[in-house]
Amino acid sequence: MDRGSNKHSARVDDEMAHEVRGITQGVTGGRVEESREAEPSGEDQPDVSGVLEDDETPDLSRFGRYIGLSALPGDRVKLRHSAETLLAPDDVLADIDSLPADREFATVTEIWHALGR
Repeated sequence: MDRGSNKHSARVDDEMAHEVRGITQGVTGGRVEESREAEPSGEDQPDVSGVLEDDETPDLSRFGRYIGLSALPGDRVKLRHSAETLLAPDDVLADIDSLPADREFATVTEIWHALGR
């Protein structure tokens, strides 16, 4: 005999547990209902960066190692200081020096594109 104040039956308990299983256990199929679907980005949100070609990825990754997170968003001076702190090689420092002085960059990908790559 169950004691307690159940607001619904055991069958409804099982059904409710099944509905939230994907959320609580992280298994696929957790977004069964339309209301649980992820919403697309809105008009006021930034565009997603473009996808890089496979041959660009290692160079961008190498370059990005020398831009600390604390330097972003940042201008050329802030980026240069971060790169020097992280002991960037001369070619990376030269790339940073070639950036426009009056522009602030929010991501490493923005810097990469400003370098014309």
